[in-house]
Amino acid sequence: MNNEAMLKQLGYAPNEALLSQAERIINNTHEFNKIQKHILDLHEHLKVDDSHVAMSNSEDYFKIKIEAPSPERTEEAMEKVDRFAEKYKVDLKQVSGKNTFYIIGFSK
Repeated sequence: MNNEAMLKQLGYAPNEALLSQAERIINNTHEFNKIQKHILDLHEHLKVDDSHVAMSNSEDYFKIKIEAPSPERTEEAMEKVDRFAEKYKVDLKQVSGKNTFYIIGFSK
């Protein structure tokens, strides 16, 4: 899948700046090709919990942002993130004090 198609699946309107940012993130994500499809699938699964995968503006990583409106839905979304990381061997880094995680890459 090319970067433009991937950005569209994540809800972005691709332009040169976003494509450049996506390229930096992909190059920074360890073995991105092994987890790309799973990242997009997670994005779709999280939508029902008002959560999503996005590009970070502060780090060259994709981030998982849990914005569920209730504790129950937050817990549900967190379980999806945990299953994603465990099943597909993905390293995540939680942002201190937030329900946000950077996708570091495929576990070595």
